[in-house]
Amino acid sequence: MSITSLVKSMQDIMRKDVGVDGDAQRIAQIVWMIFLKILDDKEQELELLYDDFKSPVPENFRWRNWAADEEGMTGDELLEFVNNELFPALSELQGVSDNEQERAFMIREVFQDSYNYMKSGTLMRQVINKINGIDFNSSEDRHLFNDFYEKFLKDLQSAGNAGEYYTPRAVTQFMVDMVNPQLGEKVLDPASGTGGFLASSLEHLKKQADTVEGRKVLEEGVQGIEKKPLPHVLCVTNLILHDVEIPKVRRDNSLSYPLRDIKASDKVDVVLTNPPFGGEEEDGIQTNFPASFQTKETADLFIALILAKLKDNGRAAVVLPDGFLFGEGVKTRLKEKLVEECNLHTIVRLPNGVFNPYTSIKTNLLFFEKGKSTEEVWYFDHPYPPGQKSYSKTRPMRTEEFDLEKKWWNKREENQYAWKVSLEEIKNRNYNLDISNPYKKEEEQLSPEKAYERYQEASQQVEETKQQLVDELASILGGVEV
Repeated sequence: MSITSLVKSMQDIMRKDVGVDGDAQRIAQIVWMIFLKILDDKEQELELLYDDFKSPVPENFRWRNWAADEEGMTGDELLEFVNNELFPALSELQGVSDNEQERAFMIREVFQDSYNYMKSGTLMRQVINKINGIDFNSSEDRHLFNDFYEKFLKDLQSAGNAGEYYTPRAVTQFMVDMVNPQLGEKVLDPASGTGGFLASSLEHLKKQADTVEGRKVLEEGVQGIEKKPLPHVLCVTNLILHDVEIPKVRRDNSLSYPLRDIKASDKVDVVLTNPPFGGEEEDGIQTNFPASFQTKETADLFIALILAKLKDNGRAAVVLPDGFLFGEGVKTRLKEKLVEECNLHTIVRLPNGVFNPYTSIKTNLLFFEKGKSTEEVWYFDHPYPPGQKSYSKTRPMRTEEFDLEKKWWNKREENQYAWKVSLEEIKNRNYNLDISNPYKKEEEQLSPEKAYERYQEASQQVEETKQQLVDELASILGGVEV
């Protein structure tokens, strides 16, 4: 059975349970179970590797001892165990050694915000037995988990709220490749979602870490923060499957701390992120930011945070909507600070539909380095693949599409996709960065006034044509009124 079929079969079982209502709850239910199975599989691997490894999870709460036996607990006994023993114990878990405490904290964060929605212990046993069919220590099953993970993301997107969009793998891979994190650098995603940027960064850094010490440096250096419980659990699970022993992913709101309190030790070398956009933060969050940057718009606050968190010579790649490029007020002040404090060297303009079918908002990839002001900004207008006019579930953006940008990146010349704009021109435009491709002829950019004028002209032509048709028809019918 494929992983996708397996997930569907689990969801079908849960549809029979009166306690589980809707896709979001079904996903959340499966996720905490999968997390415990993966955790136990990884701990079995660590027990073989290290003689002194000790899990902070008490023996009776380890997956192998309560869930692995397909003929084990079921019905009311299983339900009572999960609700009254397992969840209370794991949500208050403590460790003895430093390593145990870190692992206990990770598990505790997951279970403080998880919930068992199922009301039938019999149905729960059926779901658990499905999960037992996956061996996360098997390279084949781990490879198949990518399908499982992608299916979860699609289901999450379908069940998600406005502003919660997960970045296509092709985009995260390209951004990581261009920023090129190095072993020993601190890499941060302050809005890590399900961990796409962190996983891509880990794969990139693994090529540089060929020793045990190197792997430890790698694991310490890749860090994330995610405020929502479900994406947080998925992010932690994702990184465990990327062989991170204890993922450094905090369940928190990155915006909830005053910028003035950021110390040198809090700063990072690399930021890779797709901050939520279109959403609003609560009133109290704004007071953590300087008065000139106070706004409820989440993406704007993240830009201010990133500028504060980057070290000198630090690098960032950020996904932002068109609205940030042309927006005024706080957005203008942020863009002014951005080009003064950083070299905003590249903006890759993505076409419509990259995030289809979840949103049609046009997005951009901004690449900048802190410590040197901007002199010019290079733009690259990413085209659709030949013969394609949009993206969809069946035809998503592919990694190889970015080969165009990669070939151009280090030998920059203007062409049909690329052009540069001086800082002087940007200042003259009052920091409006929404600059169209001058070599793209098929789309004429109209002002709202001109567009309305064209609309009026077209409407008038339609009315005149209709009248001509009426006159001609009347003539054909020999003067009969129509």
